Amino acid sequence: MVGFANKSGGSRRHSDIINALWASSDNPLSAACARSCRSTVPAALHRLLGAAAALVLGLGAAAADPPPLPAPVGADAYRPVRAEAAALGRLLFWDPILSGNRNISCGTCHHPRFGTGDGLALGLGEGGAGLGPDRRVDPANPPEQRIPRNAPALFNLGAHEFTVMFHDGRVEEDPDRPSGMRTPMDDDMLAGFDGVLSAQTMFPVLSQDEMAGHYSENEIAQAVRMGRITGPGGAWDLLSRRVAAIPAYAEAFAALEPEIAAGRPIAFTDISNVIADFIAWEWRSDRSPFDAHLRGTVPLTGAAARGMDLFYGRAGCADCHAGPFQTDHGFHAMGVPQIGPGKGARFETHRRDEGRMRVTGRAEDAYAFRTPSLRNVTATAPYGHSGAFAELETFLRHHVDPAAPSVPDALLPPGVGAGDDLAVWGLPEVRDPVLGAVRRAPLTLTDAEIADLLAFLDSLTEPSAIAGRLGIPDTVPSGLSVDR
Repeated sequence: MVGFANKSGGSRRHSDIINALWASSDNPLSAACARSCRSTVPAALHRLLGAAAALVLGLGAAAADPPPLPAPVGADAYRPVRAEAAALGRLLFWDPILSGNRNISCGTCHHPRFGTGDGLALGLGEGGAGLGPDRRVDPANPPEQRIPRNAPALFNLGAHEFTVMFHDGRVEEDPDRPSGMRTPMDDDMLAGFDGVLSAQTMFPVLSQDEMAGHYSENEIAQAVRMGRITGPGGAWDLLSRRVAAIPAYAEAFAALEPEIAAGRPIAFTDISNVIADFIAWEWRSDRSPFDAHLRGTVPLTGAAARGMDLFYGRAGCADCHAGPFQTDHGFHAMGVPQIGPGKGARFETHRRDEGRMRVTGRAEDAYAFRTPSLRNVTATAPYGHSGAFAELETFLRHHVDPAAPSVPDALLPPGVGAGDDLAVWGLPEVRDPVLGAVRRAPLTLTDAEIADLLAFLDSLTEPSAIAGRLGIPDTVPSGLSVDR
């Protein structure tokens, strides 16, 4: 991790806060360095010692080999984070200044109270009021379009292995591209983004459904409508000028970037890069009970241990939910029920969501979606790319046998056609292609085995990681309201 000396940010309160965050002795950024240096016992050695002891006692002669487990997560799993940038990005993440109508922040839809999601199957950005499952359609300003997919969780996105963003992977690393990334944007628009985590921030602020606002409401939405994204008067320029006009932000960016201190205007990529640093730092999760088991400090027992054996053994969960964060980062058609408006161009009238195929154009990618990490999965409801299931057990039972009769129990806010949203799955033209794309054979599990798997999934939960390391600020430099 890169260290930084204190820099004077002037007398303004938020500049002082930023300085204090990286300079204080109890800064989590510093404390983590000490934690990462503690020696650990690899899980493989732990199992080996346990097996040896059992043999000595005459108890383990016929025991089956334990399933292979991932190595413990170390500090080297993560990209370096700039402490000052994370502190500045924290304020911008929670500041509604980045939305067209100054009423929605990144944290509105990615809140720790809801596992870094929004607690809804399909979220409400512009046109909504309230937070989480209590968010409702604003009758004076209802949404013009619907958000078609569930808000994904943000855990461990700063790890090196996270090179693909969004359910369909439309932002991903690609060394063959001049920018090193593939996105729906042209390569010349990607200059300045530090990586895919930074680049993905460009999409919510440009979406009228999420943050930009209705086309007639503000200059950001109007710029997007006219296709002006970059350049003077473009949406990014307008947002950057908003931020630069706030003294605390101007001072903080000048302290962080010598070029800005020398007179270069703050660019949208400067904003997105520090937000990425914040996300990368804030929601690291590698201290769960399962991690303690991998490190050989506190082994899993009982139902969680049995569930772990199932997960990495007969149930085959780890075929896709592999690695230290329980994801292969691949794309698989798993038969998750389609609800809501579907994903398509504005002129399309169907209610399908063809997933990865919309990105690659390959028929074999139809209805395939990115394997989500399972870190803190017990806190990240609803489940599936469409948020079709509000309960983890219900989702798991559907997941092992997608073709079996099941009814989505999605949590949808009233006033947005919730009945129609759920009825979509009953349409053969929607349901049959989704189930037809599934290539995995159904799996029969007993109720006891389901309970054991749920106990193991609970062992992936780390409450302190859900809350975040730096936490929600009391105020932000714009003076706008913070969603708490």
